[in-house]
Amino acid sequence: MEKVDTPEFPEQPARSPHRIQLPPAWRGERLDRALTRLFGGHSRAEIQEWLGSGRVELDGRRPAAKTKVVGGEWVIVDPPEPEPDTEQWLARPVPLDIRHCDDDLIVLAKGPGRVVHPAAGHHEDTLVNGLLYRFPELAEVERAGIVHRLDRDTSGLLVVARTPRARELLVKQFKAHAVDRRYLAVVQGEITSGGRVDAPLGRHPRHRTKFAVVEGGKRAVTHYRVEGRYRGATRIEARLETGRTHQVRVHMAHIGHPVLGDPLYGGKPRLPPGLDEEGRAVVAAFRRQALHAGRLTLIHPISGQELTWEEPPPEDLQRLLTILEATAP
Repeated sequence: MEKVDTPEFPEQPARSPHRIQLPPAWRGERLDRALTRLFGGHSRAEIQEWLGSGRVELDGRRPAAKTKVVGGEWVIVDPPEPEPDTEQWLARPVPLDIRHCDDDLIVLAKGPGRVVHPAAGHHEDTLVNGLLYRFPELAEVERAGIVHRLDRDTSGLLVVARTPRARELLVKQFKAHAVDRRYLAVVQGEITSGGRVDAPLGRHPRHRTKFAVVEGGKRAVTHYRVEGRYRGATRIEARLETGRTHQVRVHMAHIGHPVLGDPLYGGKPRLPPGLDEEGRAVVAAFRRQALHAGRLTLIHPISGQELTWEEPPPEDLQRLLTILEATAP
């Protein structure tokens, strides 16, 4: 292939989308390889992640990583906001609710409102800051041992690896969908029976902070079953077959039953009928998604033992459930 100069481009991309015309001399090259040349500070795997999550448009459409460059077409790339350098993550005395700790694993109960790892606006008040303070050896483990995440306002169980070997094996379990994660959720509307949502997820085409069911997105499967019926709302248990960002929230909204209180996917807040004045006040004041990671089952990466933890919902969600149960048929 003819050697051409790569268009001038910053290795640390700005937050706004970039619009770039691909050189004609790159004709026939795979798009993921071409973008890796453009974004010299990022790996090809990262570029493929951008493509899969809808952060790249090619002449107005979402391309695949293997798409061949024609030359002269315009590509729009919206890179994710860069995370702070993990070497700069700070140890801080952030409180931790530890449910299990051995030489290889830590299991935490994360409260609503707590961010998992440092990001814009949260550099010293995250779970990772507290983990590095309590367990300094985690500074030697990739991403301080974090192998999965919970959204800021989702509560529940989170597992952390204490050694590089434990992290490597836990990551393999997550990639193989061998970790059983179950969520308690309160959703809007009355669901008559359980079901399965198999719908691919990717970046929302217009709202970049949101995800959506999109053609060509990453495979995502959620199983759910009904655990409680109320007037205008349903309590479900959701089991993740895959683990995509915002998966339960997007899938339940997709089938017309968004998670109660969800500020991103819940639409206009609706109060379930049949509530007294106190009940209406409690539901109206519930300003986060009613979602809780209440059960976690995995194989211990070193001993091979199957382990399960369960965590009751936090006080705010428990109060919401108590109010709604008064409306149960």
